[in-house]
Amino acid sequence: MIQNLPLPLLLGVFALACAAVVFASIRATHLADVIADRTQMGEAIAGGLILGGATSLAGVVVSVDASLTGNASFAFSNAVGGIAAQTLFLALADIFYRKANLEHAAAEPANLIQAVMLIILLSLPLSAIAGPELSYLGVHPISVVLFLAYVYGVRVASSVAEEPMWRPVMTADTRADEPEDPEEADKPVRGPAMRFAALVLVMGFGGWVIAQVGGSFITRFGLSSSLVGSLITAVVTSLPELVTTLVAVRRGALQLAVGGIIGGNTFDTLFLVASDVAYREGSLYHAVGTTDLYWLGTGLLMTAVLLAGLIARQRHGPGRIGIESVLMLVIYLAALTVEVTS
Repeated sequence: MIQNLPLPLLLGVFALACAAVVFASIRATHLADVIADRTQMGEAIAGGLILGGATSLAGVVVSVDASLTGNASFAFSNAVGGIAAQTLFLALADIFYRKANLEHAAAEPANLIQAVMLIILLSLPLSAIAGPELSYLGVHPISVVLFLAYVYGVRVASSVAEEPMWRPVMTADTRADEPEDPEEADKPVRGPAMRFAALVLVMGFGGWVIAQVGGSFITRFGLSSSLVGSLITAVVTSLPELVTTLVAVRRGALQLAVGGIIGGNTFDTLFLVASDVAYREGSLYHAVGTTDLYWLGTGLLMTAVLLAGLIARQRHGPGRIGIESVLMLVIYLAALTVEVTS
């Protein structure tokens, strides 16, 4: 239906869907911060579980829809391309935050364990691709392992947030994770949670529309599935993460900003699980190309650099941003160049 629209209308629908997703994400950021304060779960966990999962919904819809139509490359590249793009957003947020290096100011043990968890989760599909082609009921065993590893990792991250065995050194530039209003903890959470759920539905529908338009770009213009997935739909469906990160930084919720990106990326690995289940022609991991694999490696490398930055906590670097942000920008631009020129 949407794919058959004239080009001007198609682009108009695409723009409206993007705007709806971005607007919903802006409102969701504020509500996630309120929910974090009222439930006392902390910004890092709220960012990773609540905000990260919600803003990733549009991307899930795109990847699953692509798998259902048999386009494994589109589904895979949308998932791993989104992880690379969202990690890049932390570098952009670091530029936006002028007081100190963002990774220094947002020190939080829960974010470190989530970054480690993300590296582990991204390593699993890499192992599946390198291993023998297996499929039981149309699902590769690594998808089951990936899902279970995610669930266990969330429990570990929550435990670290609640009872950390060590704490970062507090400096003049470190922003503590404290409620903006001490009385928030005594207020009910149902109202904000219901409004948050409504915004999630808006983002999910927007993701479905974006998936339809992305598929149309592939067929109409002869673009590669990897290009559309990694650089168009992945970036567009990741715009909520960019908006929520910048809004969170502006609000001073630095742990929420960093946790939202890392936690959202860990959630995004479940795109691959859902896509493998939806892909009915065998193992998703053995139906992708080398370009898709390149974006998986890019996401792994950028996450490792980010983790190093979170541990090193450089206060100021080139241009008053951390050296890890500079490296992440360079890595992504290199990957972008390879994708466009290959």
